[in-house]
Amino acid sequence: MVLLICFVTGWASAAPAPLLDTSRSPHAKLQPAALNEVRWTEGFWAQRFESCRTQMLPAMWELMSGTNRSHYLENFRIAAGLAEGRPRGAPFNDGDFYKLLEASCASLAIAPDRELERRVEDAIAVIARAQRADGYLHTPVLIRARQGDTNAVAFRDRNNFEMYNLGHLMTTACVHHRVTGRTNLLAVARRAADFLDATFRGASPEVARSSVCPSHYMGMVEIYRVTREPRYLALAQKFFALRSQITDGGDDNQDRVPFAQQTNAVGHAVRANYLFAGAADLFMETGDPALWRTLGAVWTNVVTRKLYLTGACGALYDGASPAGSKDQKTITRTHQAYGRDFQLPNTTAHAETCANIGNVLWNWRMFLATGEARFVDVLEQTLYNSVLSGVALDGTNYFYTNPLRVTEPMPVALRWSRSRAPFVSSFCCPPNVVRTVAEVNGYAYAKSPGALWVNLYGAGEWRTEVAPGVPVKLAQDTAYPWNGRVRLAVSPGKPEEFALKLRVPGWAKNAMIRVNGAQVSNLRDAPAGDRAGWTPALQPSTYFTLHRTWQPGDVVELDFPMPAVLVEANPLVEETLNQVAVKRGPVVYCVESADLKGAKVSEMSLPANADLLPRFDQRLLGGVAVVDALLTVRPQGDWDGKLFREVETRPSRAVKAQFVPYFAWGNRGAGEMSVWLPVETK
Repeated sequence: MVLLICFVTGWASAAPAPLLDTSRSPHAKLQPAALNEVRWTEGFWAQRFESCRTQMLPAMWELMSGTNRSHYLENFRIAAGLAEGRPRGAPFNDGDFYKLLEASCASLAIAPDRELERRVEDAIAVIARAQRADGYLHTPVLIRARQGDTNAVAFRDRNNFEMYNLGHLMTTACVHHRVTGRTNLLAVARRAADFLDATFRGASPEVARSSVCPSHYMGMVEIYRVTREPRYLALAQKFFALRSQITDGGDDNQDRVPFAQQTNAVGHAVRANYLFAGAADLFMETGDPALWRTLGAVWTNVVTRKLYLTGACGALYDGASPAGSKDQKTITRTHQAYGRDFQLPNTTAHAETCANIGNVLWNWRMFLATGEARFVDVLEQTLYNSVLSGVALDGTNYFYTNPLRVTEPMPVALRWSRSRAPFVSSFCCPPNVVRTVAEVNGYAYAKSPGALWVNLYGAGEWRTEVAPGVPVKLAQDTAYPWNGRVRLAVSPGKPEEFALKLRVPGWAKNAMIRVNGAQVSNLRDAPAGDRAGWTPALQPSTYFTLHRTWQPGDVVELDFPMPAVLVEANPLVEETLNQVAVKRGPVVYCVESADLKGAKVSEMSLPANADLLPRFDQRLLGGVAVVDALLTVRPQGDWDGKLFREVETRPSRAVKAQFVPYFAWGNRGAGEMSVWLPVETK
């Protein structure tokens, strides 16, 4: 299906509107593409943006504007004196509503909509009216104070998510300002930042413990980037200094040891990833080598020992950290924990969608600081799999957790559903998914002096300037991620010399390139191409640089061979020992009951030499590439009341089955699912 998105510009600001403005960050190598410069035109991301615009956003506004499920906008109305009632909902509901505003602004950057604009501006007026005169803004406390509760005091409860909410306010205000050119929400955020500056001017380290789930590091640095107010950058630095002085901290909030001493990802995965993203933001402004040492060590720990194949983070529902410590007084009970090295359960995987989105936020900032492709590799891996799995194809039902295996019956009772739902009591993930899908175009490209960077592949166009007054349009034509062929038309306003830096994904072996139908002549030591005109030998997980004088009408073609492959895990990952998974390009696959002809997941195995045959099915799951294979079915026999038994030879049979993209599982009704299957080696 071809989906062409074309809108008339209106509400959006004519100025570039990046998610993050690192143009004046002294230690950032790159500046992101602006949201209003990049448009998906057809294919994978165009379909998902259209679903976001027409399904996700309207449904989310209806839910968050009402009072049936919980209070979001209504809490602001009550705090502003525009309605009566008590505060209702989780203490982080304010922050989740700000995510909806941010998603709306990102959508409006390229798809003006007067009704959505009205909703945004009306909500901002209510938020501004709810804010206390000194800048404090947290509706549960404000409502109780309005109703005479003398215990309603700012930062009394260290787990009240005040800083989390304020951080999302600042981030949203910056996006709103860049997209619209307006300052009404930015003024609210600045008053909140000034309140924090005054509050923490003489604060003790204990006060810093109120920063549970620390989105405020990202928010504080971003509002500094917009306003250039030095107090805000100094305050972000002070937040880190205070957290390193805490003496009664724990791993649930990553403050058991000073940040500079951390080498492993521990504790609550969402809070950890938000912290790391904020530290990367601060590094881009200060260049503090202590921040980068920690970020590098922790990133390596995550990617080599604690990251699911789907890019998901936070393996455990509940954990203890540091688990097994001799000093038992240091152990912290941790919710949705990173867990030990190589501890990656599948059936009981927590893998909260917010943690996975936090992984995207963190890796994006690491890339902007360095220009290294390995960070975009992880970002892409996470986006296509454990972020998109968090939302149904209908755009209105959501997962909180993202397991890699579901069986019937489940071996243990778990508190989050294995079916997507329109609402869950902890509703942080759904608006986070909405804003992420709305903002993927902001991750697709970046620029540095004299160079344009292509990070993500998808049919669309980027209109930007490679230098002041030097316009360039890049137009991609591709069916990625279902096909590895990319045609990139480069159209400068006039002949212009600059570098085009093309990401070669880490999974892409034997990638090839040609320009205007010919081999790239300046590729040193390139072996002869096995197809006429193609230049092979592009190194995976790098950016390949084409530096030339570009002419209007130049065309770059990329070929990323995309076979389906079997993947195995490190043998120290006990739950996947002697098992394999199917992966094709950036997409991880799984088997579902709907395709197993009555067999159970636990009866299936996959020969190591199985032929894996990709094909595109337009009618399935909105149009996806599936992978056909012959699986082996071996009946389990009777396990009722048994924990162990002698091995018996059981007859097996071959069955044709298809693997479907993991992100699309659970869209055909309840059933079993597994990413990993036992492998037959004989």
